Amino acid sequence: MLYTLSYQRYKYEHGLTAVEQRAADVRAGKAAAALQDLRLRLGRALRARYRARPARGVPDARTTSVRVLSGIR
Repeated sequence: MLYTLSYQRYKYEHGLTAVEQRAADVRAGKAAAALQDLRLRLGRALRARYRARPARGVPDARTTSVRVLSGIR
């Protein structure tokens, strides 16, 4: 929402009403819950990726041999 500068100044000087304060608290609580949920989901996704192991029989990039051409040294 956009408010005029005079209204914003009035609110700054006089504070919020009880109803406005409760509404702001509800919005802040919803935002905090959404951030916590996002953090937990990202944590699960990253942890699962970190612990994942390659399937058996699939050559791993770190264990494969690399052939070097004799002309390049």
